[in-house]
Amino acid sequence: MEKVTLNVGGMSCGHCVNAIEGTVGKLAGVSSVKVNLSDAQVDVEFDSTQVSLDAIKEAIDDQGYDVA
Repeated sequence: MEKVTLNVGGMSCGHCVNAIEGTVGKLAGVSSVKVNLSDAQVDVEFDSTQVSLDAIKEAIDDQGYDVA
């Protein structure tokens, strides 16, 4: 398992948390995802043999947020 913390811009409310956690959490290989609004960060634990970091970033980007 790999763990990564992504800096994500544009998050401001509970809807943002639910959108990101719901979308990323459904990706095959993602075991946990936790959004921290106050730090503008998303912690993701995933199996890199099942899902790439780029796919995770794209899923967040597709929700309308900016991944640094």
